[in-house]
Amino acid sequence: MVKRKTALKIRQAHRYLGLFIGIQFIMWTVSGLYFSWTDIDEIHGDQFRKTEVVQTNYSNLKSPSEFNSSSGIHSMELKTIAGEPYYWINQNILRNARTGKVKKNLSETEAIAVANKNMIDGLEVTQVERITSTGDHHEYRSGPLPAYVISYKTPENIRAYVSVADGTFRTLRHRDWRWFDFLWMTHTMDYEGRDDFNNIILRAFSFLGLITVFSGFLLWYTSSPTVRKFTKKKNKKRK
Repeated sequence: MVKRKTALKIRQAHRYLGLFIGIQFIMWTVSGLYFSWTDIDEIHGDQFRKTEVVQTNYSNLKSPSEFNSSSGIHSMELKTIAGEPYYWINQNILRNARTGKVKKNLSETEAIAVANKNMIDGLEVTQVERITSTGDHHEYRSGPLPAYVISYKTPENIRAYVSVADGTFRTLRHRDWRWFDFLWMTHTMDYEGRDDFNNIILRAFSFLGLITVFSGFLLWYTSSPTVRKFTKKKNKKRK
């Protein structure tokens, strides 16, 4: 049978480990519940986007072969920006498909037009901002820059992001997504980039959590009346 001093030490270790990682255990549980009870499509904001984006048909466009390009054409995509056709060439040049003129910057009005083409009707724009950098905790931290941020007057605090370089609708963010992002950070314990499951903090807390569970089992074993009775009977039989 375990000595009383040893049992007290096990109890103290279990208690302090529980206090130390208890908050993280709560966050793991709360975030896990949130993830399992939410619709990932709603988190992505699909309910705020048009189910079908109407594609415009064009005619009498310039042939890309007419453009004088020393580097040649390796990739090309036809885009619509505010009702105008553009070629996105080699992932770095935007040319008007009718005139062949290179477009250097997207205007705020054009960015709103791109966003409105993808977002559901009836949303009121409250602010348009051009961003050139984002921090590690920004909601658009992995998107291409520069970009326009179009804010809408909604309870969900919706923001749409449009790339300045090619006029592409990149993504949208809203209240529930931000809650998801915060809880995801607490779940992975990656307080810098959110998605690193191999960070030292997570490994350490996982290991401590395992020790806490095992110490709980050991504490039950050392304090269980059933185990004590069984041990006493066993010792009597040996005598």
